[in-house]
Amino acid sequence: MKKNFLFNLLLSISNILFPIISFPYAARVLGPAGIGQVQFIFSYAQYFALFAALGIPIYGVKEIAKYHQDEHKTKSIFLSLSSLFFIASVIATLLYVLSVLYIPYFSADRSMYLMAGALVLLSFTYTDWYYAGKADFKTIALRSIVVKAMALLFLYLWVKTPNDLYQYLVVLIFTILGNQVYSFLVIYLKHQAHSYELEFKKHLKPLLYIFGATAASSIYTLWDTILLGFLANPIAVGFYTASIKFIKLLLPFVTSVGTVFIPVLSQKFAENKIEEIKKILIHSFYFLVLLTVPMAFGTYLLAPEIMNIFSGVAFNKSILPMQIMSVLPLLIGFGHFFAFQILIPAEKNKEVFIAMLVGLVISAFLNFMLAPYYQEKGAAIATIITELSVSLIYLYYTNKVYQFKYPWVFFGQSILAACTFIPIVFGVRMLSNNTFFICLIAVIACSLIYILLHLYLFSNKFLLSYLQIKKIVADVSK
Repeated sequence: MKKNFLFNLLLSISNILFPIISFPYAARVLGPAGIGQVQFIFSYAQYFALFAALGIPIYGVKEIAKYHQDEHKTKSIFLSLSSLFFIASVIATLLYVLSVLYIPYFSADRSMYLMAGALVLLSFTYTDWYYAGKADFKTIALRSIVVKAMALLFLYLWVKTPNDLYQYLVVLIFTILGNQVYSFLVIYLKHQAHSYELEFKKHLKPLLYIFGATAASSIYTLWDTILLGFLANPIAVGFYTASIKFIKLLLPFVTSVGTVFIPVLSQKFAENKIEEIKKILIHSFYFLVLLTVPMAFGTYLLAPEIMNIFSGVAFNKSILPMQIMSVLPLLIGFGHFFAFQILIPAEKNKEVFIAMLVGLVISAFLNFMLAPYYQEKGAAIATIITELSVSLIYLYYTNKVYQFKYPWVFFGQSILAACTFIPIVFGVRMLSNNTFFICLIAVIACSLIYILLHLYLFSNKFLLSYLQIKKIVADVSK
């Protein structure tokens, strides 16, 4: 399990480094309008691909993990779910193409929308759920890193002028499909369909709940961008994309431990080992709070410098939306904790579906009210309120079903420790006007103070270090 955590951490780091290296270049070449135009097309296609998934990427991990020692059973599950995935992908592609051909809004960039349709048609080739269920995070990480490195090379070779929108879209598509198609072929060639019974009916009912929850959860990843594009304009989408892009880079770190724990938790819930579940959740809670609280404070305080470095001065209007959404890592972290580490492994799919459906309604209402008038700022406010609402509903259902106790005192201590960032950041700004210098010194100083306060003022020995992570994973593995 230690190796799985390390490979998942490696994958998280690569998912962060790729946008850090690629997006600043693309943003400066294409500008807010170009970034917004391509991002809207990409998000629109991904939205249909998400519906085609039917919740299989979440459900599949749990099912494969449940029978991971039965090779015959796991192969049957893979072929059954992949077949459902394929059928849904074909249907979603037909709906996508019809919308692009007959809705006038898409006429100006129709060829680019049709190109992006490959994301929908080949969405069934996504197989990370199979590897995750098998706890094979090494394969996921290494293949993803290779594809991202190739995509980065293509970006620098092909995208050189503000008119290279097609080329940028191709790079984004390759980033998704390059790894998916290869991984699918490798698995499928090993699993001969005629040797296994396909069980569609068994999987449909639980998939419907998770599908509803997954569709609703897309408000955090795709819905906001799509609505903003319809209700405002591509430039607003560009500003919003730049503001949330950096924040999304932090999320893999937030969810990395939880992702590794999901297969383990699914087994523990199936075996009703409540005490072992509590031990895992406590470790995960500490890790979550330790990371997300300083992330939220640091992103808010350093938003002007981060945006200048990350996207350039053309994206100054993205600073305020970034500050509004600086608390997203904290909210999404808790949402992921309650939903994907407790409710879904415990087979509480209906509760997750209800929470996300409420979130979908709230998001739609707030976006329609705020986006036309406040554009990227309105979308940011809608996202924060929606995330908070859904996380609170998750907490309600979790407490209703299980009486787990969490170290909330540690959460308060972390907030107090992070408050010291305020004088540090303002003090560093008084010393220099260089954005790189301000970010570097502020991050180092804030991190040291944060850790020292936890160690010596609050006497907390849970620190984010390699040795501690090894100990945590070893404890949970027992």
